[in-house]
Amino acid sequence: MPEQLEISRGKGTGELLQWEDAQKMKYSWNVASEVMRLSPPVNTNFKEAIRDFNYAGYTIPKGWKLRWATCSTHMDPEYFPNPEAFDASRFEGEGPTAYSYVPFGGGPRMCLGIELARLEILVFMHHIVKRFKWDLVNPDEKFKHDPLLEPVKGLPVRLHPHHV
Repeated sequence: MPEQLEISRGKGTGELLQWEDAQKMKYSWNVASEVMRLSPPVNTNFKEAIRDFNYAGYTIPKGWKLRWATCSTHMDPEYFPNPEAFDASRFEGEGPTAYSYVPFGGGPRMCLGIELARLEILVFMHHIVKRFKWDLVNPDEKFKHDPLLEPVKGLPVRLHPHHV
């Protein structure tokens, strides 16, 4: 990812990443977001009905527990055309429709750790890209849902150190 190389070139030996550096990693965050769309960190949640309501011709009574699955929107072609394909450009500009992409929840009860998780993901990605090239051991490996998306053989890679 070119942004990691650009950031690295602007750093002195031993100089650490700063908050401003993470803010420059827009493409990296788009890639991470697409990974979380396809394989969300939390794939289901339960909510309690706070009042009676009707949905699809059914009455849901107050107090009932409802199971909601992340893939109900993450894999919906109405919100994400060709949902099985990896496409980091989905997150450019304004990104997805509100509440269609929710790896950290949404609204007033969104995960408080979203910015910490974002920073950890970006720092990890930065150092992996900066320090290594890699090859897939099984380039044609298949993926399965069990219940989350996962590589059948664990997605082994060969790491090759390189210097920036």
